[in-house]
Amino acid sequence: MNNKLKNVLVNSGYAIFSNLLSMFVSTLVILVLPKLIGVESYGYWQLYLFYVSYVGFFHFGWIDGIYLKYGGSHFEDLDERKFYSQFVMYILFQSVIAFLIFIYGLVYTTDSDKQFIFEQLGITLLLTNVRFFIIYILQTTNRIKQSSAITILDRFLYAVLLIGFILVDINHYQMMIYVDVLARFMSLLYGLYLCRSILCKNLSYFKLDYFEVIDNIKVGSNLMLSNVASLLIIGTVRLGIERQWDIATFGKVSLTLSISNLMMIFINAVGIVIFPMLKRLERGKLSILYTSLRNVLMPFMLGILLLYYPLKLVLVNWLPHYMESIKYMVLIFPMAIYEGKMSLLINTYLKALRMEKYILRVNIRTVCLSLVLTLLTTVVFKNLDLAIVSIVVLLAFRCIVAEQAVARELEIHVKSDIYFEVLLTMVFIVAGWFLPPMIAIILYIVCYGVYLWMKKASLHATVRNLKQSLS
Repeated sequence: MNNKLKNVLVNSGYAIFSNLLSMFVSTLVILVLPKLIGVESYGYWQLYLFYVSYVGFFHFGWIDGIYLKYGGSHFEDLDERKFYSQFVMYILFQSVIAFLIFIYGLVYTTDSDKQFIFEQLGITLLLTNVRFFIIYILQTTNRIKQSSAITILDRFLYAVLLIGFILVDINHYQMMIYVDVLARFMSLLYGLYLCRSILCKNLSYFKLDYFEVIDNIKVGSNLMLSNVASLLIIGTVRLGIERQWDIATFGKVSLTLSISNLMMIFINAVGIVIFPMLKRLERGKLSILYTSLRNVLMPFMLGILLLYYPLKLVLVNWLPHYMESIKYMVLIFPMAIYEGKMSLLINTYLKALRMEKYILRVNIRTVCLSLVLTLLTTVVFKNLDLAIVSIVVLLAFRCIVAEQAVARELEIHVKSDIYFEVLLTMVFIVAGWFLPPMIAIILYIVCYGVYLWMKKASLHATVRNLKQSLS
């Protein structure tokens, strides 16, 4: 086995293991907690997570710039003084923002539950974004084992503490937030220990360097804005649901989204490993690797849709109070196909090709479409079914438009594959929503089998192409 392939497999192993733990914790939170804390409390917990998903906006591209500028570098080659100085300034900047959010919760929020959420959000922002700085340094230099260790510690502590509180019958959502904050703090300390040679210096080592800050933000702002826009694609719809319906409905829809997104944990793990590798790969091999990865990913993701039916059977019996939300899962379960391809392949390649501006443009277009569809489905028609369906429509639109750009850049042809994938997605949704389960399963299996038969030659060539790309 050549060294490149071995490194990819080893790094993927570490990343996937850490994300397996994340998946276990996510499963605990998604499937067990709704049964214990009630629909309304679960809604507030989901609201906290919803806000937390946007804390990355407040580094304004600073660490994204570092990630893009130094991607593929070796840890030992990093300028210690430069990175330490950036770290100190970054902490001060994040502290100011966290304080403002904390004050906002105290002064401007009247609902006591939402006030508590904003107060904790300020603390979470500081801990999370500082930890992001550390994780990005490790991922940038391909130290996947160490960055995975931070995630493992975070999720392990969270799971242990959460299970402990559940066993002693302390199961309100405030406790869950406290546990989340504590786990983030402890994993941050561990991250500082891992990067102590760079980030733990005497203050005399500090050098004020506004030019580096501005350059990092300038380089990373497009990627940061595109990431925020990416969150807003679904976030706009979720916010529309939260505003138009009650917190319980918001929690139920969020539960369905969380279940549908579990597979993304694995996809993101592999994407983390691939980016530094692409930065070091010869340009001529990028198209071969893209086609090969696509031929592996898409049949797998389309096959995963079949898990919906046994999963639905389990959930209906396990969470009877969420029966209404579980029925919507068939409408948004295919989101994993487009989110997975976007995360693992398209975004990773666009970043490696330094096409961050295009990522931003595509995401902004999709956010605009999201605003229109959200207004139509939640305000004009007030139809929850249409609002949920719009999520998959939006993600498919973004994925298709972005992949066309990658295909043009790499000079490859993917249109026929896209058509088949959209067709299979439509078959799954329409059959699952309108037909009896057994007929829907048979119909999808037949269509999926035809798809695999048509991809037979491509699948046979994939192993050979992967070996060629990584040799």
